Amino acid sequence: MKTLLTACLLLLINLPLFAQKRIKDESQAVITYKIRSNGKDVGGEQKLYIQGDQVRIVSRGGQAESQFLRLKEQSTYQVLDSKGRLYTFKKPFSAYIKADLLPGIDTICGIPCKKAKLILRSNTIEIWYNDDLKIKGTPTMSVAPGLGLILKIIRNGNYETIATNIDYRKIKPDELRWPVQWGTVLDEPAYQRQIIESRYQTIQIFNDEQISFGRENDNPEGEQSDVTYHFSGGTVILKKVRLPETTSGQKLFAELVQHSNGDAYDRTGSVFMIPLDKKTSFLQALQKDISVLPVYEAKNGKKYQGVIATDQYLPPLELMRFFTSFGVGHFNEQAKIKGYNWADSVVYKQDISTLLPSLQGEAWIGVFIGNYDKGGHKASLYFKYYPGDGDEAQQPDKTWMLPVFNTTNLMEMSGQEYGTMFEKDSLTVTVNIPAGVKNLRLRYLTTGHGGWGGGDEFVPKQNEIFVDGKRVYHFIPWREDCATYRMLNPASGNFGNGLSSSDLSRSNWCPGTITLPVEIPLPDLTAGEHTIKVAIPLGKTEGTSFSAWNVSGVLIGDEQP
Repeated sequence: MKTLLTACLLLLINLPLFAQKRIKDESQAVITYKIRSNGKDVGGEQKLYIQGDQVRIVSRGGQAESQFLRLKEQSTYQVLDSKGRLYTFKKPFSAYIKADLLPGIDTICGIPCKKAKLILRSNTIEIWYNDDLKIKGTPTMSVAPGLGLILKIIRNGNYETIATNIDYRKIKPDELRWPVQWGTVLDEPAYQRQIIESRYQTIQIFNDEQISFGRENDNPEGEQSDVTYHFSGGTVILKKVRLPETTSGQKLFAELVQHSNGDAYDRTGSVFMIPLDKKTSFLQALQKDISVLPVYEAKNGKKYQGVIATDQYLPPLELMRFFTSFGVGHFNEQAKIKGYNWADSVVYKQDISTLLPSLQGEAWIGVFIGNYDKGGHKASLYFKYYPGDGDEAQQPDKTWMLPVFNTTNLMEMSGQEYGTMFEKDSLTVTVNIPAGVKNLRLRYLTTGHGGWGGGDEFVPKQNEIFVDGKRVYHFIPWREDCATYRMLNPASGNFGNGLSSSDLSRSNWCPGTITLPVEIPLPDLTAGEHTIKVAIPLGKTEGTSFSAWNVSGVLIGDEQP
């Protein structure tokens, strides 16, 4: 009896030890990690759900992608749910960068950890791990997934992911979420593209549309949505689309893909939106005749159609100014040079988030490429919406916007005058700023043209902006980097000195590039009527050659709530 009591007593005394041993032998656990930057917690958690050889990695913030490890087959799985379709990429542990093992032991969550280090895309990654436990995994898939159980990672000495708790328990199915099906299995390049494109919204405005001179007018009747209209001899394409509403912190990029369809020359291009706020619009001129536009009379005796804002009219809002290259795509095979790898097309991409308030709901979006070629050009246009970073603590005021002037003659082939009003005068426009608008600035875009030795394309000219008679900004718009884009210009003429035409510096543009606007602060501009002037010393005409300047400007301000 005494022996039996002694045995029971010993059993009771050692029960916690037996339980601890039993628990530690379990192959299921939840590991919680916290994130630190420069020694400070940055919020959020990462978790590992481990069930035998199946591991799920849960990163903070929630993503459309799920990440898994399969320990027995030594592979990682990335599974993307994009717009209801599943894509999977499988990668063996052996394909990841191998870590170098280091001397030393540290303790994390009561577990002794060895040390290792690797270099990942020029980042130094320090690792603390244990390879003796049944449970294994990594909180960051790209960091040594086969090393063991990783409990701490430090990137570049200041960004730390460290385990704070290990909970040995049974993992529920809704925690592991092991895929029932894998969808389409892709290789790494194809999968990475799907990952990137899933993070933002793309709206296709135009798809490989031809922009060429001499096209017959075969437009559909009325003002239909989502169909392409061709105007001004085929050099303008236009479409009525519905754009999404703006969300806080959102970014909008315009992306235009263009290649030659027969035209060998560099041409002026513009992506624009037509305001319909006033009685008269540029849309009416495209549909009917240029004579419907208000006329600006300059001191040189010429009349310029639809170039400035009036009480009854707003000029087109320019979203992007671009310049086609010399014959990219179409002339590649005709200009073969050893070591010259011509591009198939030109991709122009610009952040136009500043203009987002005017690009919501129903809108008419157009693309112009001035050319006299029946083949012309092919172009595709996309609007790409990137979400904000989630910080909505400071909501911006409502934005007020007014297109003030645009001298780019989008209806060049219908007789719209070139921007030569600077010959004997400045471009002058009167605007009325409503009450409650503050923090005004002018988004100003300018390029000089005149393609001979003495033309303003090749001669630096100062641009001056005046408000109510006071000069508020001046600069010489000039580009000296045009030779950078030589591989976009197969049909560019070559000179005896080794230069090509596309190499030459120009008045704020290069063949195959976009021209960026400058933002001019106008802090003293208050409510009421004001006069804005643009002054440029236009070069003199030589024979039939003349210079012109394409300038556009939009006033932007914050409306007080």
